[in-house]
Amino acid sequence: MKRRTLLQAGAAGLTPAASLSLAATGPTSGREVLTLTQGWRFHDGDIPAPKILGHDWTYGSAKAGNAQGAAAPDYDDSDWPLVNLPHDFAASQPIEQGTNVSQGYRRRGMAWYRQSVKFDDADRGRHLELQIDGAATHATVWVNGTLVHHNYSGYNEMAIDLTPYATYGEAVNTIVVRVDAVAMEGWWYEGAGLYREVRIVKRAATHIVTDGVFAHPVKRGEGWVIPIEVTLATLADKAQPVTLECELLDARGTHAKASTRVQVPMLRQAVAKLQIKHDKPELWSPARPHLYRVVTRVLQGGQVLDELTTPCGFRTQHFDADRGFFLNGQPLKIQGVCIHQDHAGVGVAVPPALIDFRLRRLKELGCNAIRASHNAQDRAFMDACDRLGFLVMAENRLFNPSPQYVEQQLKWLVRRDRNHPSVFMWSVFNEEPMQGTAGGYEMVRRMREVVRDLDTSRPVTAAMNDGLFTPLNVSHALDVLGFNYQQDQYDAVHAARPKLPLMSSEDTSAFMLRGYYGPRDDKRHLIPSYDDDAAPWGATHRKAWKAIAERPFIAGGFVWTGFDYHGEPTPYEWPSNSSVFGIMDLCGFEKTAFHIHQAQWVHDRPVLALVPHWNWQGREGQPVKVMVCSNLDEVGLELNGRLLGRQPVDRWTMNHWQVPYEAGTLRALGWKAGRLVAKAQVETVGAPTALRLVPDRKSLSGDGVDVVPVRVEAIDAQGRAHPLANHMVQFHIEGGEIIGLGNGDSNSTEPEKGDRRSLFNGLAQVIVRSNAGGTGELKLTASTDGLQAASVSLALSPAAAPRQQATGTSLQVLLWWQRAPLQATAPDPQLQPPPQDMNSWQGFQAGNLLPAAASAGYVLCAINHTPYSRIRREGGWVEAPSVTGRCEVYSNGVLLGRKAEAATAPLRLRLPPGEGQRRLAFVFQVDAGEKVGLGSVVKVRV
Repeated sequence: MKRRTLLQAGAAGLTPAASLSLAATGPTSGREVLTLTQGWRFHDGDIPAPKILGHDWTYGSAKAGNAQGAAAPDYDDSDWPLVNLPHDFAASQPIEQGTNVSQGYRRRGMAWYRQSVKFDDADRGRHLELQIDGAATHATVWVNGTLVHHNYSGYNEMAIDLTPYATYGEAVNTIVVRVDAVAMEGWWYEGAGLYREVRIVKRAATHIVTDGVFAHPVKRGEGWVIPIEVTLATLADKAQPVTLECELLDARGTHAKASTRVQVPMLRQAVAKLQIKHDKPELWSPARPHLYRVVTRVLQGGQVLDELTTPCGFRTQHFDADRGFFLNGQPLKIQGVCIHQDHAGVGVAVPPALIDFRLRRLKELGCNAIRASHNAQDRAFMDACDRLGFLVMAENRLFNPSPQYVEQQLKWLVRRDRNHPSVFMWSVFNEEPMQGTAGGYEMVRRMREVVRDLDTSRPVTAAMNDGLFTPLNVSHALDVLGFNYQQDQYDAVHAARPKLPLMSSEDTSAFMLRGYYGPRDDKRHLIPSYDDDAAPWGATHRKAWKAIAERPFIAGGFVWTGFDYHGEPTPYEWPSNSSVFGIMDLCGFEKTAFHIHQAQWVHDRPVLALVPHWNWQGREGQPVKVMVCSNLDEVGLELNGRLLGRQPVDRWTMNHWQVPYEAGTLRALGWKAGRLVAKAQVETVGAPTALRLVPDRKSLSGDGVDVVPVRVEAIDAQGRAHPLANHMVQFHIEGGEIIGLGNGDSNSTEPEKGDRRSLFNGLAQVIVRSNAGGTGELKLTASTDGLQAASVSLALSPAAAPRQQATGTSLQVLLWWQRAPLQATAPDPQLQPPPQDMNSWQGFQAGNLLPAAASAGYVLCAINHTPYSRIRREGGWVEAPSVTGRCEVYSNGVLLGRKAEAATAPLRLRLPPGEGQRRLAFVFQVDAGEKVGLGSVVKVRV
């Protein structure tokens, strides 16, 4: 496009109606939250930008809306495959030796995502925002050819104002995301791509900004107050007076209201403050996570412009340097775990229902706190922690007080999560080399104040693993000292800093391979599940918790880790590709550590568990190490009805026997206050004869989003699960989709996608998802050679899919056209403007009729375009939804069709296949004073 043509064309995608005063459009009420997860075009690998040559090209490429290469709105993505979000493209890669060990030997690299979005004319005047919840690792975003955002972390959300760039009606908006997953932030599996939800949020011109409500209750005297801060903004061309209303509700109804008047300045933000009181609320705690809601409404002239519901919970907390942590005035030992966000089969693209499954497993464990290590978690995770009752240490990813990192990561984290009652601490770093220096102190001091500017109700901590005793270190800027793997220094630190609250932010790092109880075998990378092996820097599960439990001044601890995770295989490398630190494996199947921590952490019900399994054929008469885990007073052990002994329970180190193997039944007995209250047993089971499928739930929503993990077992003739089965299992599904497979084997290199997976020590997992609009049932079948097949049916509850933003397929939008001067006779449709002519031909944008003709004649409107590759191969269609005037339409001089009537009407014409550039031409026949033209964009589609 020539310089003059470019400048005459104006802002890309805008029609005259879009330039109207926003105030003149009137207030548009309501907030719409629309998912943008379906039908993204995906390219695995980078696409280098074209080498720009020539002055006109160089000039044009420097202008807004003129991104080049794969970022360009008209880039040919028609051959790219379609993917739905969340999408972790690393999870589909093979496990290959020679790739990064910390990332689980999976290739990451670069990738591109493209989407086409349509906004209705009714959206004019509204605030339109693109929200990307997570893109691993770095991301660049273009909208309609304009670069609008750079992001430098895979864990923070992006909220991008689309309003200045949006087009409406028949126009199509192109959203392009380039993901750089070569970049790494962590030393664990981080996944790759758009792995969390993406959505479009539409709000009135005057609205509550994203994460713009802060409503965290505080206790004042005998009552409670919710100090509420609401940040408002407006797109209007003058200040907007509005009324702000806040209402406190729970399941019982409304408890209190408050309102205030606010003047919101044009294109600026205003912060309104008000408060709500409650005398006797129900308190939130891990045992009873009672939730309230603060509903905030923006009103103007009696009309609701915007409304937002914010969760909140009433609770108090404080740390005592001698007595630990107190919640609601009562001491509470923090029984926590550290977790990463990935799961077997899906990588980091973990659906909300699977997050819920993982947290329910931790609840069963007796866990009451989670450290979000070492990064912000998904919104669904935070909501589930509120609902299920977990304290959360919310942790910042990168240790850096520079403005860019603070704005994108730390400030964003606090603003997003400060309303969650589950959040009880802010952690600013993990194990940084500068932690013992004055420089580190200065960095933390600045980050601490950033947090305090946004929230003073929770303490600031960090996870130190060194530098605790230097004269000036980061702990001097912390409210609570968190330390990693310092169990031998607990007493010394407390003596040196007696007024500083202490907490183990990370401990244990013990090794355990689920279901294996043989001798340690370093050649085959096998570590027994007896809790006898730990990393040199760590301790066993029993020893680590004992050191915390015996010291009241240690507020609690966070076990590394709640689940195994992809990457960071320790103590082995290839073919080991996941960790074995977990209390549970990658699938959430329990290890012996699960029973150990239940014995240590569960206080309100009997716990009695027995390991190992009792299938030791060939070792008859040889001693087998037996562990009993219990929280009772006494335990005993029976073999085939014979009492082998009775012992006082040791909740810290557990109870042990050496039992000569004898096939049959091994039973543990548990007594409380002299009364037998619990039994647990393991049996010698027969050879496997069949498979069994055990779903986590018996039904799921037919919304295309809900998922259910299904446990796969091999059973003997009596229906008992076989602990050593390792069969390869084939799966078939009807009414849904298999989205991931796993078995918890850290040494397996089998793919986690597809329809086949081996059992490992008797177990595997299949994660199934419903189809959108699903009804009836989802049926999963499992089969393997030599065993009876198994099937399970899950009821599909009719449920509407989440509301989706309207999207388009891969299509070319022909927006910028050239118009030849009025001619007395019909011109050649192949006519081109003379070289260097910047005056006689005029550039224009489709969507506007041409000026009225001065006299009768012919007007040529033409555009050069190269059809997308699929259209070049197969042919396609030219669609002009609004054509005014009589005309003939040509492609490379070949007549495609004609319109004989002057009245406005759509045209849809077949475009034949063929290679190379085309010249699409509309030749209008006009009368004097007549207006003709293209009333909307012209599209070329398959």
